[in-house]
Amino acid sequence: MSMINYASREINCKIVYYGPGLGGKTTNLEHVYGKVTPDTRGKLISLATETERTLFFDFLPVDLGTIRGFKTRFHLYTVPGQVYYNASRKLILKGVDGIVFVGDSQIERMEANQEAMQNLYDNMAEYGYDLTKMPFIIQYNKRDLPNASPIKDLQAALNPGWEVTDPARMRATADPYHAGESLVEQLESGEWIERAPYFEAVAVSGEGVFDTLKAVSKLVLKSLA
Repeated sequence: MSMINYASREINCKIVYYGPGLGGKTTNLEHVYGKVTPDTRGKLISLATETERTLFFDFLPVDLGTIRGFKTRFHLYTVPGQVYYNASRKLILKGVDGIVFVGDSQIERMEANQEAMQNLYDNMAEYGYDLTKMPFIIQYNKRDLPNASPIKDLQAALNPGWEVTDPARMRATADPYHAGESLVEQLESGEWIERAPYFEAVAVSGEGVFDTLKAVSKLVLKSLA
């Protein structure tokens, strides 16, 4: 979880971009890195695997203010998408403060998306983390492609909602990013469910990339406050 550097008066937070191979995790980070002011960011470290790269860099946002006098430095990571790199995926998740799941919107990638989502839940559970109780955002990437699945199908498959058991959270909560949709709602059966916030993106052009990052950063800061 977040580490405090008293010497530099910074709180270090770790955000991991997770998802199937070639879904756009690396493209997200490359876009962010290219737009962040050079004197606020660290080096971009790249570890090559057979079909894609795992990236890491850290940066100090200049517009997020301070928490109890400490600045917040974000460390962004991607994980390798292929299942056979699961040991690396698990290692990168250790100490995570926020998760962005980057789903591939293409119809033929639905199964790979579902496998990666299940793998995320499994790996988080092995560390004793509860994904439903931490900063968690879903990004549906590649929305510009003609074979992109409808959002409702992606939501049904990857973000159907988890049961709310805390009475304090059993209240209808609108989705601030999508008019007419809810993050917390009561079903006709009486059960309360909650979904992760989601964003549509075209990472190659940068569309939706910073909306996603700002949303997860906001949730991480809220969890620290």
